[in-house]
Amino acid sequence: MRFLSIYKNVERNTPPTEQEMCAMGKLIEEGMKSGKLVSTEGCLPSAMGARVRVENGKFTVTDGPFTESKEVVGGFAILNADSKEQAIAYAKEFLAHMGTGETEIRQLFEAPQDVQKNYETLNNLKASQSAGRS
Repeated sequence: MRFLSIYKNVERNTPPTEQEMCAMGKLIEEGMKSGKLVSTEGCLPSAMGARVRVENGKFTVTDGPFTESKEVVGGFAILNADSKEQAIAYAKEFLAHMGTGETEIRQLFEAPQDVQKNYETLNNLKASQSAGRS
């Protein structure tokens, strides 16, 4: 099973130190080699971001920084785990490394193989029909 782990923390005003970057690099490398980590990325400061919202068909865009928020998204990881409990254990390992913050763990939808194959077949059929009309 795959899980999305969203890391939230109090936003810093300084970039990570070289020592912090090296320690995180080592943690990521170990996670990738063991197969428990599929992908991960950290976020730049919220001042460089925006929030986009739609309500009743009307869009609003709010540029960062998001000073009204106690915590902001600091990054994410896609985890391979046999259970939610195992994904939680991986999140605890990460948080122990970080020292502060929280993670939200959400299991990702994974279409059964036959459903995925049906979508691929349908897409191939649509593509060949479109090519025949040209």
